[in-house]
Amino acid sequence: MTIQATLIAPCGMNCAICLAYLRDKNHCPGCHGDDTYKQISCRSDRCTIVKCELRQATESGFCYECPKYPCRRMKDLDKRYRTKYGMSMLENLSFIREHGLSAFVERERARWRCNVCGGTICVHRGYCFKCGQPAT
Repeated sequence: MTIQATLIAPCGMNCAICLAYLRDKNHCPGCHGDDTYKQISCRSDRCTIVKCELRQATESGFCYECPKYPCRRMKDLDKRYRTKYGMSMLENLSFIREHGLSAFVERERARWRCNVCGGTICVHRGYCFKCGQPAT
């Protein structure tokens, strides 16, 4: 499993379970990595969450510390991911705030681990990228 703290985006997205991160061709390095192979909306000059000066001024660097949290962008992102992928950015951020980043990473490793081969379940596809087993 490649899930690690450096792959958790300020919005609460676990980049290690993203299709762009898991793919072999044009592998995205995650939110904190170089922009070269990122989706256009995730690039540091385009992502309103990464560019947010209020979030950047927080101690943790996560949106949950922002005085405008949850902003409209976070609410929209959360709604889309809850509806399409069964995952909540707001719940992720709440867990990080209450239990810490290390505990969140450990929870994510268990949550997105394939029961068959130990690979990573892709949040966008709903199956293991290593063996193709559907998420259970």
